[in-house]
Amino acid sequence: MRAPAQKIAAPAFPRPALWANVAMIRMDQQKGRPVLVEFWDFCRPASVRSIEYLKRWHERYADDGLKVVGAHWPGFACSTGYEVVGAAVKRLGIEFPVLVDDDGRYREEVQAPGWPSRYLFDGQSWLVDYHHGEGGYRETEEAILELLGRDDEPLAPLRPVDDDDALLVVPSPEQEGAWSGTYTAGEVWAVAEPPADGAGALIVNGERIAVEHPGAFRLIGHDVSTTAELELEPVGDTIIHGVSFAPGLAPDAANQD
Repeated sequence: MRAPAQKIAAPAFPRPALWANVAMIRMDQQKGRPVLVEFWDFCRPASVRSIEYLKRWHERYADDGLKVVGAHWPGFACSTGYEVVGAAVKRLGIEFPVLVDDDGRYREEVQAPGWPSRYLFDGQSWLVDYHHGEGGYRETEEAILELLGRDDEPLAPLRPVDDDDALLVVPSPEQEGAWSGTYTAGEVWAVAEPPADGAGALIVNGERIAVEHPGAFRLIGHDVSTTAELELEPVGDTIIHGVSFAPGLAPDAANQD
């Protein structure tokens, strides 16, 4: 969503602060270049899906001046801490700078409402575009291209459900803990963490999925929105914090392609 022109300035990154993969980044040193900041949590499935776009934009536009910054604001105790965030950043292949915002200090400055929350600032550190939640990828990239003075075509959607014209079915609501039952969704995810020895696992409809670190785990994927049964059990002392569901393509719309 486009922001009012030159009305909202980019808050400075907190100091002192820990960064997962760089020594430090200062907002006041980014003058002359656009800065894209996204608040995320590696234990939030929506964040894990959204972060793939940030990785692509970093690869495409860093050489043209775009600075991509991930502000990791944890929503779970198991996604808190410099070491666990750093391990997740490495595991997910993230090369842009990641601020470890464990106490939510930077989140409060920006007033991000949830995960993911994305903010694009221009070369004078004015907010020009923002988006809360998943989606809006084409709009964000068009704003990036405008700031960079490029007329390239934005990325094709990484998933069919990300297409602006996709007809989606609202999925089942999130459930707490090791939930089992009937759901409607395109994907099923669980937030889980292993026991102290790191050798955890989930049994998903009879299949075993290893849980060797805290995070969001994709359990089931469907080509279109599907109503089905989930049978989920933790193995041993594996902890399941919750189950979430991503929207899927409307079956009728998919059959028309």
